[in-house]
Amino acid sequence: MAKEGVEKAEETEQMIEKETSKEPAEGGGGDGSHRLGDTQEMRAVVLAGFGGLNKLRLTRRAMPEPQDGELKIRVKACGLNFIDLMVRQGNIDNPPKTPLVPGFECSGIVEALGDSVKGYEIGDRVMAFVNYNAWAEVVCTPVEFVYKIPDDMSFSEAAAFPMNFVTAYMMLFEVANLREGMSVLVHSAGGGVVQGQAVAQLCSTVPNVTVFGTASTFKHEAIKDSVTHLFDRNADYVQEVKRISAEGVDIVLDCLCGDNTGKGLSLLKPLGTYILYGSSNMVTGETKSFFSFAKSWWQVEKVNPIKLYEENKVIAGFSLLNLLFKQGRAGLIRGVVDKLLGLYTQKKIKPVVDSLWALEEVRAVL
Repeated sequence: MAKEGVEKAEETEQMIEKETSKEPAEGGGGDGSHRLGDTQEMRAVVLAGFGGLNKLRLTRRAMPEPQDGELKIRVKACGLNFIDLMVRQGNIDNPPKTPLVPGFECSGIVEALGDSVKGYEIGDRVMAFVNYNAWAEVVCTPVEFVYKIPDDMSFSEAAAFPMNFVTAYMMLFEVANLREGMSVLVHSAGGGVVQGQAVAQLCSTVPNVTVFGTASTFKHEAIKDSVTHLFDRNADYVQEVKRISAEGVDIVLDCLCGDNTGKGLSLLKPLGTYILYGSSNMVTGETKSFFSFAKSWWQVEKVNPIKLYEENKVIAGFSLLNLLFKQGRAGLIRGVVDKLLGLYTQKKIKPVVDSLWALEEVRAVL
C-alpha cells in the first residue's frame, strides 16, 4: 500500500475503534442512529441502478429490526470485493432489482437478538455473511451466517476474512483435495482470494506445496514472498509454468475465465482439478460491456467430456454465495470457519486488508 493509503487506513481504523465512544448526535442516539418521528434511520450506500459510479449514493434508510432467527449487528467494517463491482454493473446472473444496498460480508457488534436465537449475546463481536445490505450502519442476518471473532482480530480484519478465506479453503481442500507435494496455479494472486493471498497462506499450511501465481507487474513486490513462482498476467505463463514443471500443475484456480480456461486445462496434470470461481475478464470498464462479455464467452474453450475422461482431468466451478444462500450449506461453511479461525489463532493465516475507507468514500474505490 502506498504511504498515503497507509495513513488513510490508520486514520480510518482509529475511527472504527473510537465509534462506540462518540457523544450522542443531536436528534439521534449514542449509536449514531437518527430518528424521524418514531422511525429510526441509518446511513447506507444505495445502488440506484446498474452502471457506473454515479449510481452509488450515500442515503438514509429505515433501520432494520431482527426477525425470528436473526441478529441485528451494528456494522464496524464491511468487505468490498470484486463481486461487488460486478453487482454494480449488473454483470451477474439474475441480478436483483434496484435500488439495493450492496455488500455480502461485514463485522460488528451484536445489538439485538430475534426470537429463538441462541448462542449469542448483545455486545458480542462478530463477522457475518449477508445476502446484500452489508454496506450500511446496521444489518440483520440469520444466525447461521454469523460467527464470533477472536478478541485479537480487528473489525477490519474480520470484514476481510469470510469471503476470501472461506472461498480459498473450500476450493483447495473441499473441491481439489490439496495434499502434501502438490502444485497450485492461482490467477490474480495479488487480488483479494486478497483471494490470491488467502490461497497462498492456506497452501503454506501444507508441506511442500508449490504455488504458481499470475498478477499485474505492479503487484509483484507486495506478494513475491507468498508465491513460489510469480509471472506477469500478460506474459505466456503456460510456457513459464511448463519450463519449471514439465507435467504442469495439480490445481488451477481461475477467476478470469475467457481464454484462460483453455490454458488452465492444458496445464493440468493427470487427476488435476481446474476450478472456475469468477469471470473478471468480462469486466473491462466502469459499466457493463456486451463486447467484453461476448469476447470472454467466445474465448472459452468448449469442453469435450470424452477428452476429460481420456486425460483424467476434473473441471469444477465454485460460488460461495450460491452455496450459502441458494443451496443451504451454512452448516458446512460454519465448520470451515471454525477451522480457519483455529488457523488464525495459531497465527498461520492473517487477513490482508488492502485499504480502509469511510462509508462516504465507497464511490472512490468502486
